[in-house]
Amino acid sequence: MPVAVVTDSTAYLPPELVRLHRLTVVPLTVVLNGAEGLEGVEMFPGDATRALGGRRVTVSTSRPAPEQFARTYRELLDAGADAVVSVHLSAELSGTVEAARLAAAQVGDDRVAVVDSRSTGMGLGFPALAAAAAAAAAADGADLPGVRRAAADAIDRTTIYFYVDTLEFLRRGGRIGAAEALLGTALSVKPIMHMPDGAIVLRDKVRTASRGVARLVDLAVEAAGDADVDLAVHHLAAPQRAEHLLAALTERLGGRVRSTYVTEAGAVVAAHAGPGLACVVVHRRPGPAEAGSGAGRAGVDSAGVDSAGLASAGGGSAGLASVGEPEVR
Repeated sequence: MPVAVVTDSTAYLPPELVRLHRLTVVPLTVVLNGAEGLEGVEMFPGDATRALGGRRVTVSTSRPAPEQFARTYRELLDAGADAVVSVHLSAELSGTVEAARLAAAQVGDDRVAVVDSRSTGMGLGFPALAAAAAAAAAADGADLPGVRRAAADAIDRTTIYFYVDTLEFLRRGGRIGAAEALLGTALSVKPIMHMPDGAIVLRDKVRTASRGVARLVDLAVEAAGDADVDLAVHHLAAPQRAEHLLAALTERLGGRVRSTYVTEAGAVVAAHAGPGLACVVVHRRPGPAEAGSGAGRAGVDSAGVDSAGLASAGGGSAGLASVGEPEVR
């Protein structure tokens, strides 16, 4: 394709979508008890789950090096791409976007555009797919700005919520302070978070896992509004929880659900969220007026999808901020 699309391993895209849409995935690195591996290549969710079950565990994650991105961009350009759009997890959580931008400056900002998804998981994956859809429409006039705009539009139409069984792993990973973790443990609070501006923000507090899943459903339905949607559900060592979540969502949203995906979160997210994670990502499809407004509005629905990850990756840190004081449910 004239415009190649790159993303990173925290998108947790189903492998068939990566192949179908010719995406290039650059992996982050995970270190568990001194053992280092590339996410999705050498280190998998089960590795993190087993390590986190131990009494003593050291976990860290790191972004890809700028040189790795630069090498990837040059390989794609040498293979015939005219330009590259590189879409990555939130800069509030990781230095991956910074590394990609440093590499783009080396290769040429006129040929490589880097997009901060302000999310992770399929909150990143849906914008990457939208960029790939626009790139595939290159014969209709899509170019570097158009593909970048398609990713940005998809970001604005995508919402992520997630639930964790315990705050301990977020505390260990530097995502929340000790005081917040102690409070959550003392009150048996189980948090539901979202990422309105790319940082992890507390949305609600619940008492039990069942209430957590029910609240995720309510929030996802609210986020969907009256649009047709694509849904993604991520979990970590909790497949039955993910199945229940998806079933409840499809029952509530009915015929407006166009496509669904269920994947286990990878080792990077596992290292910081811990077993029991349940996450829902809602991608609102563009309405008829938006869909017909050109390549810049190319959405996942034009990507052929129907035919078919909270890392501290060497970059900034995100705290668990509270917007007011959510009611404990």
